[in-house]
Amino acid sequence: MEIRWSHLRAEQLRLLAAAPEAIVVVPVAAMEQHGPHLPVMVDSLLCSAVAERAAQRVTARRPVVVAPTVWSGLSEHHMAFGGTITLDYPTFCALLRCVCRSLQRHGFGRVLLLNGHGGNEAALRVVVEQLSAELDLILATATYWHLAAAPFAAILERQSGVRHACEAETSMVLALRPELVDQSRFAEARSAEEEHGAATAYRWQSFAERTASGALGDPTAASAEKGERLLEAAGAALAELLLDEDLWRRP
Repeated sequence: MEIRWSHLRAEQLRLLAAAPEAIVVVPVAAMEQHGPHLPVMVDSLLCSAVAERAAQRVTARRPVVVAPTVWSGLSEHHMAFGGTITLDYPTFCALLRCVCRSLQRHGFGRVLLLNGHGGNEAALRVVVEQLSAELDLILATATYWHLAAAPFAAILERQSGVRHACEAETSMVLALRPELVDQSRFAEARSAEEEHGAATAYRWQSFAERTASGALGDPTAASAEKGERLLEAAGAALAELLLDEDLWRRP
């Protein structure tokens, strides 16, 4: 069954919207530098792939459709490296408001904003709070690598989760679009910065202050086989969330 919004006809989408249990997944990602070895489309590519895999798992049990990916997010911290297109928060919120309002006007009542970029996380929580008060729909957000944190940690060898242009992201791009990966530059992209636990305070930093290459993590440990396992784990975790009745229950 076709689950991509852009591949369906308007009459098919009207039928989907008529089902009270139908869910629209909106991938929300970024267009930003990913070190010397990966393309700038990484976050958008991976977020879209996870959303589609989850939808394929769910569609036999519940109507679900994946909207076109919001490909630009909050990426000011990557601007120093070039190649990045960033939004400010008012534009980001206004764009998502227009998307969600359009979905509501068509009759959809359940929307998940699936995040694929770390810089979007805090903003998406605020967007969900604001739009839930404005729009008559059940709106939620989740970040795909947090949903799959346990299986990701078991699959990865050099890091515990997703960092940036790292073992995880590089593996997933190798699984999906290997021709876009420059494997000759993996060693150059390796970052010496160690992983840290939860911070006690927050200070904005440019990525240029943290890494000379624009990457965090170790892409030399990446493989397409590992990437396929990561994508499947993320798709399964998201599918489980989409089928969670508590998430979609109105107060």
